[in-house]
Amino acid sequence: MSRYWSEVVRGLTPYVPGEQPKLPNLVKLNTNECPYGPSRRVLEALRAEIGDTLRLYPDPASDRLRAAIASRHGVTPEQVFVGNGSDEVLAHVFLGLLKHERPVLFPDITYSFYPVYCGLYGIGYEQQPLNARFEIAVDDYLKPNGGIIFPNPNAPTGCFVPLAQIERLLQANTDSVVVIDEAYVDFGGESAVPLVAKYPQLLVTHTLSKSRALAGLRVGYAIGQSDLIEALNRVKDSFNSYPLDRFAQAGATAAMEDEDYFRAMCLKVVATRGKLVQDLHSLGFEVLPSVANFVFARLPGRDGAGIAARLRERSIIVRHFRQPARIAGFLRITVGTDEQCAGLIEALREITEAG
Repeated sequence: MSRYWSEVVRGLTPYVPGEQPKLPNLVKLNTNECPYGPSRRVLEALRAEIGDTLRLYPDPASDRLRAAIASRHGVTPEQVFVGNGSDEVLAHVFLGLLKHERPVLFPDITYSFYPVYCGLYGIGYEQQPLNARFEIAVDDYLKPNGGIIFPNPNAPTGCFVPLAQIERLLQANTDSVVVIDEAYVDFGGESAVPLVAKYPQLLVTHTLSKSRALAGLRVGYAIGQSDLIEALNRVKDSFNSYPLDRFAQAGATAAMEDEDYFRAMCLKVVATRGKLVQDLHSLGFEVLPSVANFVFARLPGRDGAGIAARLRERSIIVRHFRQPARIAGFLRITVGTDEQCAGLIEALREITEAG
């Protein structure tokens, strides 16, 4: 370790992103990116931004984008916060809304960036174990806390907490913020955004990286009542007052306005997911119920890391988590195109038959 590092840096265990390998003929099913490109309207909007105005700073408030998001969700622009991907939005959430004396609560098997934020900002936390079906049990969160956060559907499991249970949690937890991270909700879940009007402690986060096919632009947003949004803006304006560049704002605005393309793409992913699950079952895999653009599956009696390694030999990349040990047998498989998923199934058939 460098002697110039601060004590904060010395104590950090950074988040490890999904691998971005450079392999020939790669089938990349490890980072939950959309298998289809963005809409034509997005590409046109990006091309239109190329010009002399790039010498000027972008709109610091991202007014057009926030208006498009607000229109899509039936809220006001004052209830919308935007940032560089939902990861930056979540970073501001942890610092601005979840740093209190009591610990933050989140699942033990979930998005692994949450404990990283806690380490970065010195926030105490408690992890609540998923139940035997790998589901989030709302009853485990009905206790004093400094805030609650979890993805819905959860990652990497894909399991969904029904909206009635989210509302039960909100009714019982009025003294701290509840953050519902909806990165994958568009693939079959029901958004909690309509509950924002009723519950001032609720904040819902979204990303354009998955269902809007814009992982390369890095755009995310949060929706909540105006006082929660003001807290996030105070953090943003003390850190980076111009978070989204001109291309990100233009492309994201076009993506939010192209509802037909968005819905068609989500339906394609959902249909492919159904076929993928059916094919995995036929090979003997156990697959958790997913409403995300990925599935979480294991083959009883077989080593998940070993299967992932043998897929890699065939230039097929899936995500394997060694920790916690409870999920070491599972693979998280992004839903790709029909052709990519068919290739995956054929490779898995060969691997399982070979023993």
